[in-house]
Amino acid sequence: MTVFVVAVFFCATLIRSALGFGEALVAVPLIAFVLPVEIAAPVAVLVSITVAAVVLAQDWRHVNVRSAMWLVGFTLPGIPLGLLLLRTVPGPIVKGSLGLIVAGFALLSLWQRDAYQLRDDRFAWLFGASAGVLGGAYGMNGPPLVVYGSLRRWPPERFRATLQGYFLPASILGMVGYAAAGLWTLPVNRYYLLSLPGVLLAIPIGRAINARFDTHRFLTVIHAGLLASGVGLFVQALLS
Repeated sequence: MTVFVVAVFFCATLIRSALGFGEALVAVPLIAFVLPVEIAAPVAVLVSITVAAVVLAQDWRHVNVRSAMWLVGFTLPGIPLGLLLLRTVPGPIVKGSLGLIVAGFALLSLWQRDAYQLRDDRFAWLFGASAGVLGGAYGMNGPPLVVYGSLRRWPPERFRATLQGYFLPASILGMVGYAAAGLWTLPVNRYYLLSLPGVLLAIPIGRAINARFDTHRFLTVIHAGLLASGVGLFVQALLS
C-alpha cells in the first residue's frame, strides 16, 4: 500500500510540475482506494504546498504577480459561497454542470485554437471567485484557473509558475483548515514524509518537460487535460 501511495504521488507531482496543475485530480481519487479521504486529501495538500514552494523558489521571475494576486484575492470571498453551495445544491448537479462546461470549453479551444483570448486581468475576479466557490464546496478550485491561464495565452513557464503563485497560499489556507478540523494527523505526516523523496525527484523532471513545450503545443496539452477532467467530473456525477 505504501509503495502505491508513493508511486501515485510521484506521478501526480510529475504532472503538476510539467503542466502547473492536475495532481489533485490524479492523486486523491487513486489514493482513496487504499486510504481514507481524510488522510489522502491532507497529504495531497501538503504535497501541493511543497511543489508550489519549490517551483516558486526556482522560477519566481516567471510569475505574473498581478494575476496571481487578483485570483487569490477573489478566491477568498468565493469560499463561503462554496460552502453554501455544498449545503443547498446536490453535488452531482454541480459536478456534472462543471464537467460539461470544462469539457465544452476544451473541445471548442481544440477546434478553434485561437478563437478566444484575454489580454489583461479585467475578468480575473470571475475566475478567482469561481475557483473559491468550487474550492470551498468540493476542493476543485483548479479548473477555472486553468481555463483563465489558457485564455491569457501564457507561455508554458509563466503558466506553470503563476498557478503556483496561486496554489501556494490557497494550499496553506487549506492545510490550516484541515488542522482546525483535526485532520492533520500522524498518519498524514507519515505518508507525506514517505512520499517526499519521490515528490522532490519528480519536480525537476516535470520542469524539464515543461521547458520543452512551445506555447502552441503546451496549450493543446492543457486543453486535452481539461477535456479529460471535464469528462471525468461528468462521469463522477453520473455515478454519484
